[in-house]
Amino acid sequence: MLIVHPPLTKPCEPPAALAYLAASLAAHGHSCTICDLNIEGLHYLFDTAESAKDTWSKRAFKHLKRNITALQSSEIYNNVDRYRRAVADINRILEMAGKGFGLKLSLANYQDNSKSPLKSRDLRLASAEYEANIFFPYFSKRLEELLETDNSRHVGFSLNYLSQAMCTFAMIGYLRAYHPQVKIILGGGLVTTWLSHPQWNNPFIGLVDHLIAGQGEGPLLNLLGTQRKPEHVRPSYDSLKNNNYLSPGFILPYTTSFGCFWKKCSFCPETSEDNPYQHVAPNTTIADLKTLTAATSPTLIHLLDNAVSPATLKALTARPPTVPWYGFARIDSLLADREFCRRLKDSGCSMLKLGLESGDQAVLNSMHKGISLKLASRVLKNLHDVGIASYVYLLFGTPAESREEAERTLTFVENHHQAVSFLNLAIFNLPTCSQEVSSLEVADFYEGDLSLYRSFTHPKGWNRGEVRRFLDSTFKRSTQIAGILRHDPPFFTSNHAPFMKESKTEKLVSK
Repeated sequence: MLIVHPPLTKPCEPPAALAYLAASLAAHGHSCTICDLNIEGLHYLFDTAESAKDTWSKRAFKHLKRNITALQSSEIYNNVDRYRRAVADINRILEMAGKGFGLKLSLANYQDNSKSPLKSRDLRLASAEYEANIFFPYFSKRLEELLETDNSRHVGFSLNYLSQAMCTFAMIGYLRAYHPQVKIILGGGLVTTWLSHPQWNNPFIGLVDHLIAGQGEGPLLNLLGTQRKPEHVRPSYDSLKNNNYLSPGFILPYTTSFGCFWKKCSFCPETSEDNPYQHVAPNTTIADLKTLTAATSPTLIHLLDNAVSPATLKALTARPPTVPWYGFARIDSLLADREFCRRLKDSGCSMLKLGLESGDQAVLNSMHKGISLKLASRVLKNLHDVGIASYVYLLFGTPAESREEAERTLTFVENHHQAVSFLNLAIFNLPTCSQEVSSLEVADFYEGDLSLYRSFTHPKGWNRGEVRRFLDSTFKRSTQIAGILRHDPPFFTSNHAPFMKESKTEKLVSK
């Protein structure tokens, strides 16, 4: 079997899904070849880039290789301005390359000006017009090499984001044209969301042979005529660790759980898609990380969980990994213990991502977050005091919020600005399959049969336009908040944040 990670996603670390799938298939006696066509395809664009006439593009082209090398070393992460300039110049190369194909291309996105990944007819059109895809010269050659080597009868695509959809279907179209005997399998986060819709009616019959929701290991093995064994399988990064990712060393992705142990928050996909929670035993996690770090020599471990469980956090402090790590954690009583936070720091925890969402208690209660602002304040202070960076996620425009509540969020962040290392600001989108849709007056958000969200009439008149103006003209203009936002790594955001030197925490990179 051949499994492919398609363009385009942030090119800073290997796709964990491929490492887990390959290891599971191998453990059950099936050969599997995996390929990160995202990082390979982006380097193809870098290698074939041509300079444009404007001053910025000339500079970006001239310094391209130097800037790529800089992102793969440590020094540039100690200087925010140099880092931002290097990333902007690399991104300029992609932006200019995409223009000739009618694309808005960046280090984090692929947007076709004439087609939408929310419309199945456009995805089918992308498959029919595969030769027009910007990556076609590379993926056509690379797929042939992989199929010849692997002699695969099945090709799977891991489709997790809208930014991957057009390229995924272009490759599917190519395979249908040149290898019609190959069975095509489509899975990943985006596919899971499609299949969870109660009115799903498969528009890809004749193009895709199998669509898989959720974890793919069991369904893939069933397709191959094998029953999945209950034993835990450690992921394998052997064929991915030498890819030329844009990070200062290898980042090791690992998940200590699947799903969410809280699973009570309103509007959460984990609830609407009814994803089951599965927890890897903490002792197994520690053993896996020990083996994987020895095999891959990572600079950083990225824990992929929706929220790392308290039991796993405790295990990490008792038997620390040998390299720094970061991931999502719930704001809870465990992190309210400063001494425990100190042990987390000693275990190598460089940053925790925290889904605060709002600085108004009534909004938090309406979302069933299960946290108090008093607790959040204590947790932020503890992390700051021990030197763990915090990457705080805020969500504006939820049904319970008005301008007044948003102002309280602004005040909360200003009052805690010294303890907030990074901020992610998002405007609320109502998931199509959310259980709360029935309680709101809704309409189509985007045109398309694959649309993921619905528009809604805000109960308090706090519409998206007003929310956006508030963020741009008020929230981001706060002196304290602007200072936090300036540290956020463009395009790479939280994936590069642990490497950034900033005044509130110790720097991670020491090489």
